[in-house]
Amino acid sequence: MAPTILVTSFTGVLGGSVLSTLQRSRKGVEFRRAAYDDFNSLLEVFHGIKKLFLVSTNTFDNEKRTIQYRNVIEAAKQTGVGYVSPAHIRDQSTKANPQPRSTTAPSPSSAVHPPPKSPFNKQHLATEAMLASSGLRYTSVREGVYAEAFPLFLNWYPSTRELFLLADGPIAYTCRAKLGEATAKLMLRDNHQFPDSIKLLTGPKASTFAEIVEAINKASKRDVTIHCVSGEGYVAKNATDDEGKKPKAFFEAWKGVFEGGAKGEAETVDPLLEELLGRRPKDGVQVVEELLRKDQEYTWHQNYFTSM
Repeated sequence: MAPTILVTSFTGVLGGSVLSTLQRSRKGVEFRRAAYDDFNSLLEVFHGIKKLFLVSTNTFDNEKRTIQYRNVIEAAKQTGVGYVSPAHIRDQSTKANPQPRSTTAPSPSSAVHPPPKSPFNKQHLATEAMLASSGLRYTSVREGVYAEAFPLFLNWYPSTRELFLLADGPIAYTCRAKLGEATAKLMLRDNHQFPDSIKLLTGPKASTFAEIVEAINKASKRDVTIHCVSGEGYVAKNATDDEGKKPKAFFEAWKGVFEGGAKGEAETVDPLLEELLGRRPKDGVQVVEELLRKDQEYTWHQNYFTSM
C-alpha cells in the first residue's frame, strides 16, 4: 500500500526527527528516492501521497531554492497531493504573506511587520505565496532558528577569540530535534483545524548574540569577545581569511540577517511548540551550553563553504 505521508530530507536531523515521531504513531515505512531538481522523479514519488512535509533545501542560492520549490508544488498539484506542509526558518515579517482562504485564530505569527531584511526570509515568503496561489491545501511551518547553528550566525569556530558583528538582536533559538518532533505532531492533527495557515514553532525565550557568547564562554571556559562594527567592517573582518572559506558575497548577504535581527524579525516567542511537545523545550542558551559541554570543539557544517 502506498504511504499517505511523505517526509523529504529524512536523512537530516529535522526530517529524521519528523520521521521518527511519525513511526511511533504509524506502522510501515517505504523509502523513495527523488531530487527537487528532477521534476519527473518528484512526479513518481508523490504518487499516492496525501500529506507532504517539505524540508527547506540546504542551499543559500535563493534562485535555486525558488526553482526547487516550484517543482515540488507543481508536482504535488499534478499528482493530487492533498496537503503540503513546508518547513523553513521562521520570520516575523508577514506583511508580504498571502491571505489564507479561510480564517484562522490570531497568533504571534500573524502580526504585520515591515518586509524582512533577511534574504532567506524573503525567499520563504515567496514560497508561501506560490502555495497560496497553487490551489493546494497547506500549513506553512516557520521553524525557529536552529540553536545548533549558532556558529554560522556568529561566524564562530573553536579557534575564534574575537567576533565582529554588525548588530545584535534577540532570536528565539530552538532545538532542531524538538522542532522535528513537534512538526510531526502538527502533521498528525486534523488539518481542517488550521486550513491554509502559517504556524510558528519557537523556543521559550529569545536570546541575544551577547547571551549566546556568554554561554560559549561559560560552557567551554573561553574568553570570546564581541566587537560591533559597521556593515563594511563586518564584511571586511569576516571575509578576510575566513576559516570556513565562505566568500565575500556570503557576508554581504548575511548583513541582512543582522539587520533583520536588530529589527526583531526573529524575537517572537510562540507557545505552540511547548503545546505540541507537552513539555517546555530548552532555550537557545541552554542548547548552546549543552552542546559545548559535550564537545568543546563543536562546529556547524554550513559554516564551511564546501558544505553549502
